[in-house]
Amino acid sequence: METTSNTVKKGPILIIMILGAFLATLNQTVMSVATPELMVDFNISATTAQWLTTGYMLVNGILIPITAYFMQRFSTRQLFQASMMIFLVGTIVSALAVNFPVLLTGRMIQAAGAGIIMPLLTNVILVLFPPEKRGAAMGMMGLAIIFAPAIGPTLAGYVLENFKWQTMFYGMIPLAVLVIICGFIYLKNVSEPIRSKMDVLSVVLSTVAFGTMLYGFSQAGSKGWSSSEVLVTIAVGVISLGLFVWRQLVSKKPLLDLRAFKYNMFSLTTVINIMVTMVMYADMMLLPLYLQNARGYSALESGLLMLPGALVMGLLMPVTGRLFDRFGAKWLAVAGLIITIATTAGFINLTDHTTYAYLLLMSTGRRIGMALLMMPIQTAGLNQLPARLNAHGTAISNTVRQVAGAVGTSLLVTVMSDRTKTHLTDMLASGGGSAANQKQMVLEATIQGINDAYVVIIGIGIVGLLLSFFIKRTSRSIEDSSEAVIKKAVIKEA
Repeated sequence: METTSNTVKKGPILIIMILGAFLATLNQTVMSVATPELMVDFNISATTAQWLTTGYMLVNGILIPITAYFMQRFSTRQLFQASMMIFLVGTIVSALAVNFPVLLTGRMIQAAGAGIIMPLLTNVILVLFPPEKRGAAMGMMGLAIIFAPAIGPTLAGYVLENFKWQTMFYGMIPLAVLVIICGFIYLKNVSEPIRSKMDVLSVVLSTVAFGTMLYGFSQAGSKGWSSSEVLVTIAVGVISLGLFVWRQLVSKKPLLDLRAFKYNMFSLTTVINIMVTMVMYADMMLLPLYLQNARGYSALESGLLMLPGALVMGLLMPVTGRLFDRFGAKWLAVAGLIITIATTAGFINLTDHTTYAYLLLMSTGRRIGMALLMMPIQTAGLNQLPARLNAHGTAISNTVRQVAGAVGTSLLVTVMSDRTKTHLTDMLASGGGSAANQKQMVLEATIQGINDAYVVIIGIGIVGLLLSFFIKRTSRSIEDSSEAVIKKAVIKEA
């Protein structure tokens, strides 16, 4: 399946694919700031408008588990160019949308292309680079995974203050075209396709399982965990997931090879990755809610607050990758989580007078911590897998991150909403006072609910920190070495 990495120029391949991944990942968060304007333009409710983000996430979550098959069935060049063209079509449809259904259709077409790009990029890095040199390459990939979503709100806020929302999509069209043209010129195949049949039943089970679970968790934040819609969809998702897992374990050629979990470091880092993803969503979801809903800051001001952290993270990711190559993941993860937990503690006592400068400092500190641990944790687990499981490992890792993001978001919204109600009830019980006083109580209760959600984030971070002490530096499974010996023996006999 692999080609010799020495015969391929790695630089152009990485640059082209990272640019594609940057556009795809940027698109995930760029629409959240535009929701109020879209509600007015299309005369829709917030729940309906939220489908522009939820639908994007659902299509991503459904497609990612299937990418392991795509990466084996098609060549690197075929798969990347196809995914970028699908993304381009979705972007054009979105830019030309005259009503909400057309815009939603465009977003979901975009997601179909974007869902393939990130796992493909990870797999290409695993093929091109030996374990001892993957850290730096994965650090560069981190620019797309974390830097793009971080600057998305800032970029969207600036565009919306000066132009129409369609400008965000029109601006992406020439960039996507440029990536596709460069792909035709410079992109080379790093793997040979393997002819195999798709397991249709596994695809159906995967689609139902991850689609319903992601939908259920995303709706739990707004409708509550007692909602019959939420409970039924999550239950269907869990049952389908159980059947999907069973199908993969008994199949000779599974759609998603879950035997990757028999490698202890991959399993451990996957669990830690779940914790880290949930912790990361605190900044991306709770802080904008506090800034815009509780403090009255604009979308642009909210986005600008996160920009310095995003820039620092962008500078640190390649450095972290090189540190990983030299020292391994353990102490980078430990240091990163300690910094993240310490700076998150600065958000548990927010008030209606907390200064913008303080929030900027704490948010940037969190981003420094996240930059130290995100890529090292993922790379440490993938490094242990034999080459035949590279595609499956990257698909599993990306799927887990997608589900963790949905679960983390719904969990934080639930905690914030429930605790806000509790605080408001306590305040009203002690004496409601005038209407103005009650309005102030609602504001204070909301801020205290956000504070409580940050406490939960600290708890999740501490669990991740404790698990990080068990990370060990591993090399690729001995399975690869034995395969190489067999191949050499066959060649010698021939």
